[in-house]
Parts: sequence; structure tokens; C-alpha cells
Amino acid sequence: MSRKIIAYNFALPETLELLDDTFEVEFFAGINPKTDPAFLSALNQTEGIVGLALPVDKELLDRAPNLKIVSNNSTGFNNLSIEEMTKRGVMGTNTPGVLEDTTADAIFGILLAAARRIPELDRFVKAGNWKQHLTTEQYAMDVHHKTLGIIGMGKIGSQIAKRAHLGFDMNILYHNRTRNIEAEENYNAAYCDLDTLLKESDFVCLMTPLTPETENLIGEREFAVMKKSAIFVNGSRGKTVDEIALIEALRNNEIHGAALDVYQIEPLKADHPLLQFPNVVTTPHIGSSTFETELKMAKLAVENLMAGLNGKRPKNLVNPEVLN
Repeated sequence: MSRKIIAYNFALPETLELLDDTFEVEFFAGINPKTDPAFLSALNQTEGIVGLALPVDKELLDRAPNLKIVSNNSTGFNNLSIEEMTKRGVMGTNTPGVLEDTTADAIFGILLAAARRIPELDRFVKAGNWKQHLTTEQYAMDVHHKTLGIIGMGKIGSQIAKRAHLGFDMNILYHNRTRNIEAEENYNAAYCDLDTLLKESDFVCLMTPLTPETENLIGEREFAVMKKSAIFVNGSRGKTVDEIALIEALRNNEIHGAALDVYQIEPLKADHPLLQFPNVVTTPHIGSSTFETELKMAKLAVENLMAGLNGKRPKNLVNPEVLN
């Protein structure tokens, strides 16, 4: 009898074929994992799970007595209850080192789009409203030579700094748990405290992972400290921002605009207040969403899964203490 695994929101044919050759794969997408009867039934026998954004908590683990590994098809793994998994001998893996350039492209892209009002003016043209020279009310703002503040100067943050400094001659401020000497040397990035960054930056770009310390890191107080001309960019996780405070800051013109790729609840509902602001660029969590990058990530996720199920240490094990 073939060993059973679950593929959750994981649909690239090139990688599923690798799994089909060895395992009995049950594929699930667009379901509620808390209530879907077929999914709950599959959990009882599955030895491995590979996929994206599945909440792996005590309740799920209780239903999966044979589970050995959960292979996340993403760099982040805040959806995994690592402590609970480790108690039960379940490995967790992620896919780092693949998406940094692609995500940096996307986040710097929405920064540019917000500054130059590209989505707004695209709609203006397509609606047939471009009948004369633009008025001053439709002018945008420059990006080059401005100050970019990056909160979270990890691998992706560093790639954003590279694009900003080398491509647009931007001044770089950054706030991080530890100094990033390489970014300081290569991109002339200046380390500073959070409030200094907020006060002095023309663009505030949030790139931290989601942890208990970073949840709601940016809220009412932080938006009040920013320049009224500032554009806030979030490429981290939705829950790192107090979304209600962001909406109020936009309504009260405390900041100039925002560029967002992540949200507290995804996907956004059609009546979400953030969608009503013309000065807010909203993309559907596109950070790593290119075919080339998603394929690399998926292949790495499969490699991690197969290693764990074949008694080997996965390359990207996030809870190595489970091996003890």
C-alpha cells in the first residue's frame, strides 16, 4: 500500500508528478481545513503534508497520528505550531533562499506604483478621461534621491535596499534587531531607532517576519510619527500592522498613501475599506508569484518532504530539536 500524503494549495504539475511516483497524494484547495470531511479523513492516515498556509495546530495534529513532516511551500512558517509539532516528533520545513530577488522586485514595484500613482492613472486613461494635459492635482512624487526606511533588513530587505540605492540613488535608513554590516557597506544604509526612521523616511517599508514581538508593530502612534508626505509599504505580513489604525491614518491624511501586498485577512473582501482609497496600491500577496520562483520553491518543498519521509534530515528543517 502506498504511503499517503496531503498536498494543500499546492498545484504545480511538475512537482506533483514527483510525488505521484512515490506516494498516494490527496490534493486539497479552497476548502476549510477545520470542517472539510474529506480533508479530516485524509489526516488520519497521512504521513506528510506539503503546501501553503495550512494552519498546523494542536487540533490538526490530534487528527494526524501518523504525521511525520509538514513541508511549507514558503519562507515563512508562522502557520506552524512549532512547539506542538516538536513535542509530537513532527518535522517542519520551509523554502528559504529562493524568493528574495523576486519579492524585492514586487515590493519595490508597488512602492514605485504608489509614488507615481500608476494604478490610479491607468484607470484614468482606461475610463476615457485623458483629454488634456494633467492638472497639478494629478501629479505624482519622485522616488529618486528620496529616503527609504526599511524595517527588517533581512535578505529581502537588503535586496530592496540594493534596488533603491543603486538604481534610484535613494538614501537608506534601516531598523533591525541586529546591525546589517553588509547593507551598511554596500548600500550606505544607516542603522537607526524606529522613531528616527519613521520621522525621516519618505517611504517606510515594513519587511519583518511575523512574531509575537512584531504583531501590530506599526499602529496609531507610528503613523502619527511619520511624515504627512510619507508612503507606507507593507511586504511583510498583514498582522504586523494595525489595519484599523492604517485606515484612520489614510482617512485623516496623516500619511500620503500606502502600497500593500499583505493583509490581516486574505483574500480581502470586496467591501474592505482599504479598497476605497485611490492613493492605496493593493496587490494580492504577489511577492514570490512568478512561475520561475514558485517552481523553485515547490521543488524545494518536495525535496524537504521526501527527505523527511525517507528518514533523512531535510535541508530546511526549522525545528532541528525534533531529531533529539
